[in-house]
Amino acid sequence: MRYHCPVKLAPRVEEALRQARPVVALESTVITHGLPHPRNLELALQLEETVREHDAEPATIGIVDGTPVIGLDRAQLELLATKPAQKASLWNLAALLASGASAGTTVATTLHFAHAAGISVFATGGIGGVHAESFDESADLPALARYGLVTVCAGPKSILDQAATLERLETLGVPVIGYGSRLLAGFHVPTTDLPVPVTLDTPEEIAGAFAVQRELQLATGMLISNPVSDGMQREELDAFLLRAQEEARERNLSGKDVTPFLLARLAELSGGRTVDINVRLLLENAQLAARIASAIAREGSPK
Repeated sequence: MRYHCPVKLAPRVEEALRQARPVVALESTVITHGLPHPRNLELALQLEETVREHDAEPATIGIVDGTPVIGLDRAQLELLATKPAQKASLWNLAALLASGASAGTTVATTLHFAHAAGISVFATGGIGGVHAESFDESADLPALARYGLVTVCAGPKSILDQAATLERLETLGVPVIGYGSRLLAGFHVPTTDLPVPVTLDTPEEIAGAFAVQRELQLATGMLISNPVSDGMQREELDAFLLRAQEEARERNLSGKDVTPFLLARLAELSGGRTVDINVRLLLENAQLAARIASAIAREGSPK
């Protein structure tokens, strides 16, 4: 057992933060649990390049041999993409670090380390939330309330009760802002039929709202709902999801086993289209996050 687990901040990320340049945090479960090799590594590198192309520094966060790393290098990305790894959430984080494990970080854990490093913007795919027909809620929701970052996502994952998730975010005090849309993003579909409380149309408007939130000393994060381009039709997705849910019930799946099963079955039933959409929305969110991070950096620079 090991007990001393210092956080490693990559020099390039540390330097960008010291110079108040824009930095975007990225999670690593998409590498460890999202796609097979080599597509997982290719996507990780694509996400980082997308952030750089939009004038921000990427900081992919993961755990390597019991050490949290903020700003994984190429060798570390390859290790997580090719070797067996755990999935680190807040509930099992301490045990994973103490045992020297390698792991991909979830939304909640990425937020934890990004906040500790002083990073203001995080790009992910879809957030976890409230599961339909159960009391199961993702650790992502309290983490979004606890850590004061701007999180860019394509809405709650399609397999969730999206209405209940939106209500829970409101209860937790997390501002949900629609980017160029009055409706909540629907992950695999561009939008749900759920109105969001606020709509903003530019990264600069989001940066301004974030600055006011900080001035008011509101400690919660801010969630940006970014509809994916060229998503599926709602009716088609609902038919696939209904079938996958019935199969999950037949198998008596529950808790943390449900989400990976449903996502895998959606991919199979759609002939891989849900995976293609997932990749696209991740890249689109990374691009928007970089633009927001740049706007926040300009907002904080001397006038």
